[in-house]
Amino acid sequence: MFQAEFWVAVAFLILMGVFGYFGVHRTILRALDHRRDRIQKELEDARRLKEEATKLVAEYRARRASAEREAQEIVASAKADAERIAAEAKAKMEDFVARRTKTAEGKIAQAESQAIADVRAAAAEAAVTAASSIMTTSVKGSVASDLVAKGIQDVRSKLN
Repeated sequence: MFQAEFWVAVAFLILMGVFGYFGVHRTILRALDHRRDRIQKELEDARRLKEEATKLVAEYRARRASAEREAQEIVASAKADAERIAAEAKAKMEDFVARRTKTAEGKIAQAESQAIADVRAAAAEAAVTAASSIMTTSVKGSVASDLVAKGIQDVRSKLN
């Protein structure tokens, strides 16, 4: 008489009625609501974590940029210090060389003047000796002695 589809529909309606009577629909709705709330909470947590991650990325980028600037400043400062130290060392070396050159020139000038004085003294001694021997052989007596003494004194005073 009735077809199978009819009996399936009747069994379905009866099953729905039993579920309704025992409140199964409320349990299912509560489970679905609970699941919805849990998913919504997980989505909110994911959004919050994403925002925190975005903030951390921005903070780390700012720190990296700051560290790069600081590193560049350190490198520039080191270069400037190295150039300054090199310039100071060059100036000190030039000053040292100039002082040494001046000292050496002073010693050379002193040695030259000493050599000239030594040559003059030797020439004066030779002249005095030669004059003395010439005078003693050609002029005799007290006149000779006076002339020799006066000549030696004149030569010594003029050469020194």
